This record gives sequence, C-alpha cells and structure tokens, in this order.
Amino acid sequence: MTIYVVADRAGVAISTVSRVLNDSPEVSEETRERVKAAIEDLQFRPDRTAKALAQRQTDWLAVAVPSSTSQFYNEMLKGVKDCLREHDIDLLLCNLGSAAPRETLWRFLTRGAVDALMLASLPVDERLVHELRMLHAPVVIVGAASEDFDCFYWDDEAGAHAATNHLIENGHQRIGMITANVWDSKLIDNQVSNLRVKGYRRALEEAGIGFDPELVQSGRTLKHAGFSEEAGYEAMQKLLAIDASISAVFASSDVQAIGAWNALRDAGRKVPEEAAIVGYDDIKISRYIGLTSVDQRMQQIGYRATAILLSGLAGARSDQPNRNASYPNLESETRATGNGRRSDFG
Repeated sequence: MTIYVVADRAGVAISTVSRVLNDSPEVSEETRERVKAAIEDLQFRPDRTAKALAQRQTDWLAVAVPSSTSQFYNEMLKGVKDCLREHDIDLLLCNLGSAAPRETLWRFLTRGAVDALMLASLPVDERLVHELRMLHAPVVIVGAASEDFDCFYWDDEAGAHAATNHLIENGHQRIGMITANVWDSKLIDNQVSNLRVKGYRRALEEAGIGFDPELVQSGRTLKHAGFSEEAGYEAMQKLLAIDASISAVFASSDVQAIGAWNALRDAGRKVPEEAAIVGYDDIKISRYIGLTSVDQRMQQIGYRATAILLSGLAGARSDQPNRNASYPNLESETRATGNGRRSDFG
C-alpha cells in the first residue's frame, strides 16, 4: 500500500495526502476527512524511512532480541530506556523469535533503514558480519564475541561452573541441571546451553562426582527457546522421575528455576530445606523471592551498549571494536535457595 493508492482513493493529489499525514494546516477540513477515511479504509501506514528522510526527523535506534517479553531481555531493555531518557531518539524493537532469527532480522532490516542497531543473542558468522556492515551504521552485539563490532559477552562456562561448585560446597552430591533443548539445533542455537552444561560437568568432575547425562534435562515447552517457567517445571518433573534422591538443581535461567521450584513444591519437597536451587540471570523477581542466581548485569549492559551506539550516532568512531568480556557474579550472599552464602566471583 502506497501514498499513491491513498491519493487515488481520496481523489486528491499526492502532495495533499502528504500534508494530511504531516498535519499541515493548508488542507480544508472536508478534504482532510476524506483523506483520513481513505487511509483508514486502506489501512495505510506511512513508510517510516521515507517520512523521516522527508521531515529530517530524529534518529532510530533498533534493538533486536529473541523475545521482548522475556524477563531476561526486559532487564536489558530497561538499561536501553534509561540511557535514552535524555535523548531525542526513536526506539525500534524487533522480536527475532527462536525458530528463524536470522531470517526475521533480514526482513526487519529491509523494511527501512536504521541509524544504529543493538543485536542480542545471535551468533556472529561471516554472513552476519557482511549484512551488518551493509547498514553503514553503529552496531553493538550483546551475548556473542565479535572481532568486527563493539560487543558484550559472558563466560557462560565459568558462570555455570561457579553455580554448580556453590552447590557442591554446600554438601550436595546428586545435582541435576535444567537446560534448554540442547539437542534440537533446528529450533535454537545451542552454544550458550552447551557452554553451561560444560561448566556444570567440569565442576562435578573436579569434585570427583561423576557426570550423569540423565541428570541434564529440558522441558517440552519451546516458548522462549526453552527458557521459561513451564520448561523448568517439566524438566524438574523429569529429574524427580529419574532420581528422587536429587538434592540440588542448577537451572540455566531464573525462569526455569522458578518453574523447578514450583515442581518441587508440588512434589512435597521444601526449598531449600530438602532441595537447593541455583538459577542464572538474576532477573528482578529473583531478588525478591530469595533465589540464588548468577548475575549477568543485563540492565547495566543495556545502558552501556546504548551509550556506545549514541556515541557512534554523534560521529565518534573507534578504529578497534570495544570487546567487553563479562564474568557473571553468583548472587547468593543474602539468599536462601542455594543453601548457604557465597561472595561474588569473577
């Protein structure tokens, strides 16, 4: 649908439709209502790129995440919002999904130019580097290392190792793990999940505890690529069916941990008296319910990544990309679910 079709439907010139769209006073009320009726009938929406270029409007900062409704990415978006508070910048949000995130990103970028892009949780390869360079705009990658763009990423193996080691130090020997579906690469990229499984396994073996692959389980629910309360509940049910003597569980995300907590409660197990839980992400709700968790500082990273993009929009460019490696902290000093205290690490 284009402005030409609207003009034809309303029986006016294209310039008249443009004036109506821009709230110009140089249009009679009768004509304005006729154009608005045509716009409504045709469900016309102006192309954001063309309109902004014509009016020289504010810049657009785009944030592409697997799911904007995920509590994990909401933490990052809070940081983005805080950084943009004093800037005249429009925020565009792209939900990549978990089934075909790359294709979704391409479609989003081809709908109209963006002036800066923050891209979360999409592995960087040569094709992605090529496509992002074609934007000719500042880019920050969150959740993956890159030699070509500014980036923020975590040592997921170290975070999982510390979480599991915390449970071992508190006397647990039979420790399960809840992860996303690491075996179905068609649905999600499994790099993060595999690294956390690797850290979990390394902590067990260093403590002389054998690694049992049966104690690594995921849920059936694929929402949020398996990082959900429902998936955590289902995975905990599987673990209890396999070995009811499990005394602790490490979950790859806080929402999975919350689901596992509910499954333990339904099974008559008290947390932390009869079963300990450690999550991952340290989302806001975890701080209020007392869930021991690995903190990835997502709000802080969202703020810092946005600041880098704003600097790029202002013309400040660095010859070398800023690679920000982060080592997550285990937040358990005042929380109960992990059975004991532990100071930060990293």
